[in-house]
Amino acid sequence: MRAAPTILHLDMDAFYASVEQASKPSLRGKAVIVGGLGPRGVVATASYEARRFGVHSAMPTAQARRLCPNGAYLIPRFRLYQAVSEVVMGLLRELSPLVEPLSLDEAFVDLEAGGTAFDSESARETGERLRADIRAATGLSGSVGLAGSKMLAKVASEEAKPAGLLLIEPGTERELLAPMSVRTLPGVGPVTGEHLRRAGITTVGELAEAGEDELVRMVGRSHGVGLYRMALGLDDRPVVAERDAKSVSVEDTFDVDLHDRVRIRTEVQRLADRCVQRLRGSGHSGRTIVLKVRRYDFSTLTRSETLRGPTDDPAVVREAAARLLEAVDTTGGVRLLGVGVTGLADYTQEDLFAQSMAAQEAAAAAEAAAGAAGEGATAAVGQEADGTAGAGAPAGPAGPGGLGGPAEAPEAGGPAGEPEQAPERRWAAGSDVLHAVYGPGWVQGSGVGRVTVRFERPGSPPGRVRTFRVDDPELEPSDPLPLVGQEDPRTTR
Repeated sequence: MRAAPTILHLDMDAFYASVEQASKPSLRGKAVIVGGLGPRGVVATASYEARRFGVHSAMPTAQARRLCPNGAYLIPRFRLYQAVSEVVMGLLRELSPLVEPLSLDEAFVDLEAGGTAFDSESARETGERLRADIRAATGLSGSVGLAGSKMLAKVASEEAKPAGLLLIEPGTERELLAPMSVRTLPGVGPVTGEHLRRAGITTVGELAEAGEDELVRMVGRSHGVGLYRMALGLDDRPVVAERDAKSVSVEDTFDVDLHDRVRIRTEVQRLADRCVQRLRGSGHSGRTIVLKVRRYDFSTLTRSETLRGPTDDPAVVREAAARLLEAVDTTGGVRLLGVGVTGLADYTQEDLFAQSMAAQEAAAAAEAAAGAAGEGATAAVGQEADGTAGAGAPAGPAGPGGLGGPAEAPEAGGPAGEPEQAPERRWAAGSDVLHAVYGPGWVQGSGVGRVTVRFERPGSPPGRVRTFRVDDPELEPSDPLPLVGQEDPRTTR
């Protein structure tokens, strides 16, 4: 514990939802829910207006829709959230070299290490200045807690929400904590909280009065000792500037259970490629490949394979994930798949056996392609070069480019030679678009061959709504716009 409140904890207020409200002026002051929009989607963040209806993070989106049917339900735009987070973290690093990010919207800062605060007065001034700088740079609000320890600083920021600042003076910790719920303390979740409630302990003060021996008897030694120290406000953990990543993973939950084994294999391969992209993006390689499968009955299986050395080769990860899948029974259906890499390192030592297998497969594929070229080179080359089928051959689907992505029509159609109709483009609610005439906007909804767009941008008045065909050639997906610093008169048309 420090003698001065020089540990700062910043927690951005309803971060994802607040970014969406700042980006979309018509949603300011309204209930906004960000998360998965499918039947099995989960709420990532809800605005404070939505929380009044009982909506909260980790709630199934279907339940949120029942509680708040008139809310705006949007897909997450992680690229924009990452960009805003980088601005915020940059402001924190101006205060101190010791910044410990916990997530995109949350971090600890050691103000004393940066020479920006040594007592209560300078700490409060620094916290207020930080909040003002964040507002000016992003248009968003953050809550700040200041205390002599990390635990208390986090408690203080939670109590300061939304858009506030709370400083806990050293020496007042127990008095402040005593009336608070035991759920306020880090590590006390629903199960532990219920266990303590049954024992008649509902507040932090009652937790401290129970004593260390009683808590050890109730919840075990390691947890009991930790709970008792937290109840007394004791926490000596330092702010750590670099938190080493332990794993990289991606997973998808499917709206409908997958039963087709070929489709399941394809999804695992796709997830493996995405996982490697994240792995390389973080500058790591990994040694252990992990497959996660959640089946139709919610039972979850994990399988792992450790290579002889760390890798960031997508072919190696795909091959390992495929081997792991062979050991899993998916007969009843699969609702979730995930691929991860653990045992991270900042260097690569490829699995020679896997590389050899990949080389053999590539050679075999080249040989087969050469043989096919002798029989029907024109059709084969035409198909591989531009993704379309040769004349007289059935054309494969040219799928939409993801959320809001354009679809490409094949050049030739079925046996009759008539052009096939391009698959309908999908426009997810909340995604960014650009119209050749009306400028930037975002998708409010789509269906029955139509897409409804509101044309506005950060800093503009609420914009007008217009409806187009989903295949309107003048409408295309767009990158997110910065939250601060740009205006566009086209949004007022």
